[in-house]
Amino acid sequence: MGGEAFDSIIGSVDPPLVVVTTAAQGERGGCVVGFHAQSGIAPERYCLWLSKANHTYRVGLRATTFAVHFLTADDLPLAELFGGHSGEELDKFARTAWTAGPDGVPLLEDLPHRLELRRVALLDEGSDHVCVTTEVVAAHSTGRFEPLRLSAAAHVQPGHDAQERAPL
Repeated sequence: MGGEAFDSIIGSVDPPLVVVTTAAQGERGGCVVGFHAQSGIAPERYCLWLSKANHTYRVGLRATTFAVHFLTADDLPLAELFGGHSGEELDKFARTAWTAGPDGVPLLEDLPHRLELRRVALLDEGSDHVCVTTEVVAAHSTGRFEPLRLSAAAHVQPGHDAQERAPL
């Protein structure tokens, strides 16, 4: 196990945070994600890892389309909304402006830097997260921005504890 050395390395990386949204069978999901990365150039691929503890994971299992919204340094309130509440307890989308994108995926109006994605694979290797590999369908941006980093949102208490596994 990596222990303290692993924690030190990962703590130094300070990844940017995103809000992932998805929809399936009339149900919407959205959560803050810190595990995500470009994973291919040709074709363009993007991976995101969803916690098995949250509502978005369960919606995402049935979904084929996702959106990844990049949070800027000014978007802490949206990180608190989508990261600090569970979709089972609160309709997060009733508290922010959005429009329906492909397959009903919520596109958050206040977060213009986003990728619209189509799922090509799902990997569940037994961890507390699943990896969703996607193909980039569309990308939108208003230009360069300063991302909201994990360290800036460290005070946000997740809507679910990492060890929780909600029933499917």
